[in-house]
Amino acid sequence: MKKGRMEAFSDGVFAIIITIMVLELKVPTGIYGDDWRAILAMAPTFLTYALSFVYVGIYWNNHHHMLYLVDSITGGALWANLNLLFWLSLMPFATGWMGENHFSKWPVIGYGTVLIMCAIAYTILAYMLASHCGKNSELARALGRDWKGKGSLALYIIAVAAAFFDPRIALGIYTIVALIWFIPDRRIEKHVQHSK
Repeated sequence: MKKGRMEAFSDGVFAIIITIMVLELKVPTGIYGDDWRAILAMAPTFLTYALSFVYVGIYWNNHHHMLYLVDSITGGALWANLNLLFWLSLMPFATGWMGENHFSKWPVIGYGTVLIMCAIAYTILAYMLASHCGKNSELARALGRDWKGKGSLALYIIAVAAAFFDPRIALGIYTIVALIWFIPDRRIEKHVQHSK
């Protein structure tokens, strides 16, 4: 099958996820609604939104780069892509829960669990596509042993465990992983440049 419909559908879902997240940011109202105290009170919600926006952007960016190296897809890849989109669609809920509860333990654990499942789903999709393309394909060579992906997954698991003791440690780890992935995956980007 051609990849175009999967790309278009995925892009639409990514856009909807970001839209839902921004709609969760409530405009300050009330007696202090028009000064800095209202904005300060929103800081946890806004910081959570910013972190989640970066994460969704990272997934969209790397999803785009990965599909650039693929000519066709299978039915299994469609389901793997839907699995990824399902877990990503929980980001607005996890974002709102964590932000509204000011980074308390269970929301931070829930947020990390969603990040773990997104990472697993992305890995499944990447390896299904690489397997379909062949072990000598551009995508398979770009993914290699995927130490960056495996390391990120390990960090998420450590963060969730740490959140039981101190959610701030987990938040720090979530932020570090986002910074690691902020620049598009260079392994894939190198192969994209060569395939032009």
